[in-house]
Amino acid sequence: MKIVRLSLFGALLFCQPTFAQDSPMFRGNLAHTGVYNAPGIPKFSRIISSPAVTNGTAYIASTDGNLYAVDLDSGAQKWKLALGVRATASPAVDKGVVYLGTYSGRFYAVDAASGKLKWKFQTEGERRFAGKHLNGSEPAGETMPDPFDCYLSSPAVWNGAVYFGSGDGNVYALDTATGTLKWKFHTGDVVHASPAISDGTLFIGSWDSYFYALDAATGKEKWRFKTGEDHEIANQVGIQSSAAVADSTVYLGCRDSNLYALDTATGQKKWSFNNKGSWVITSPAVRDGKIYFATSDSAMLYAMDAKSGTPIFSLNYNHWPMFSSPAIAGNLLYIGSNQGRLLAIDLSSQKLAWTFETDASRQNGPALTMPDGSPNYRVAFGDNFYDSMITGVSKMMSVGAMLSSPVVVNDVVYVGSTDGLLYALI
Repeated sequence: MKIVRLSLFGALLFCQPTFAQDSPMFRGNLAHTGVYNAPGIPKFSRIISSPAVTNGTAYIASTDGNLYAVDLDSGAQKWKLALGVRATASPAVDKGVVYLGTYSGRFYAVDAASGKLKWKFQTEGERRFAGKHLNGSEPAGETMPDPFDCYLSSPAVWNGAVYFGSGDGNVYALDTATGTLKWKFHTGDVVHASPAISDGTLFIGSWDSYFYALDAATGKEKWRFKTGEDHEIANQVGIQSSAAVADSTVYLGCRDSNLYALDTATGQKKWSFNNKGSWVITSPAVRDGKIYFATSDSAMLYAMDAKSGTPIFSLNYNHWPMFSSPAIAGNLLYIGSNQGRLLAIDLSSQKLAWTFETDASRQNGPALTMPDGSPNYRVAFGDNFYDSMITGVSKMMSVGAMLSSPVVVNDVVYVGSTDGLLYALI
């Protein structure tokens, strides 16, 4: 395995042949199945975004407030565009245009070749999900932004429109040529899940606890599905997971600890799988009648029968949460861990094939790890005051957590890390 670190701020360290296969948007396609057709760096920021890879170029957003285009042939940075604020959504590329939203509430369309702005659109404003007594933190009467609401909605492009969710509670459809509003649909809370589109229907979840099916052409609601609520500490509520669509079924994870399988036409529940208090932040991958997903606190990776929801096998990763979404290429499944590791699982043997560990994980991980290999949250978080939760989350990110979802193009795995690096693993 060859390890290549891609600097977003200078020259790259390798040359590769031109890629014929692309991954131009989050999860590889509009249905978000997560299946890919493929057998001395400065640390200025965190990469939570997942890269879009197309035409020999990787496009990646960063918390340093820039959008980058990296040439994979020559190892040169093609361009960077200053956004003025952090971006944690994953870019989408279509017909030579890069689309991306930011925490300013501005949504951008950028020429993929030059990095020049084509148009921008201002939403009603971004915000994170917030709740009182959040996750049990004190003071109980204070409304607190959720530090685990770390992703913005990643856009999807279909039939001349670009679609995305927003912290203002809306789902937007904009004309790709002009940025003009086609329609918007209002939900009851923040929308940071990413839209999946199949057969003219857009599927997306909201922090209001509902999952929606909308007519992608008009924005008219077809149906909605109610998930769990938590009025005590706002912990077991909200949909961060982006849905995957396959075989007339839409699959989604939820912070109420369930993975759901719904009928795409009616929204009726086919089955659900409960993870006993552990969030499902990852977006599931679907292939050959099987569904793959991971959990947060329990750090379980599951393979399940897609029709029945019956587990086929599961792997336990020492309670290091997994927010990264699995990607499948050939016989391997790739997923990032908050431990600062990329895991490659052989789907035939149902065992770990190999692991890549970031430098930050090797350097900072031991101090934040218990003797049994699980996270040492007591060291990181201290007490249950809200400020301690914010500090603790930052400490846990110091291990180079992989919140970014891996992308596989021509036998190269690309994934970002909170150590500020974009990695290419060969």
